[in-house]
Amino acid sequence: MFISRGNCGICVLALALALTLVGTGWTQTAKPTFSPDHAILYKRAVGLLDQAEQKLKAGDLAAAKSLVKQSNSLFTLLQKEYASVLAERELSPQEDEQLAIDQKLADDTHAQADRLMATAAAQEKKAQGLEAQGRELDSKASYRQSRDGYNRAQNLYVRSELHALRNQQRIFRFLAP
Repeated sequence: MFISRGNCGICVLALALALTLVGTGWTQTAKPTFSPDHAILYKRAVGLLDQAEQKLKAGDLAAAKSLVKQSNSLFTLLQKEYASVLAERELSPQEDEQLAIDQKLADDTHAQADRLMATAAAQEKKAQGLEAQGRELDSKASYRQSRDGYNRAQNLYVRSELHALRNQQRIFRFLAP
């Protein structure tokens, strides 16, 4: 069977049109669906953050750390699920400003905790030196100061993480009902 020039042109055009339609279908990315499960994860992460803040204020550092870790893992899961949405999403100027403020607070708090940690380590070393010299009372006092410094630093590290996770809360606010 022979194809005439007229039929050949139509076949080429049809093929080009078919390839164009298929090509545009491949380049489109599937938009993630906003699952009610994701909204539940978001609410759970925010609830854990609130609980962690309360525990930290109450002085229960271990519970606050645990709650912060749980909240962080939920926000990390949401980040993986919504990576493409977050890349395209534009924040309002107020949201940008608040994110910058919280990020600065987190960074400043973390730096302060680092300084406290270094001071506590120096105090512990001093305590070891005093203990080696046989000065038990001074050594115990220095160890106590070191321990208090470590605890304050840990408290600040958790507070820093809370600031960072509050940013995640703002970023994922679109999942809130």
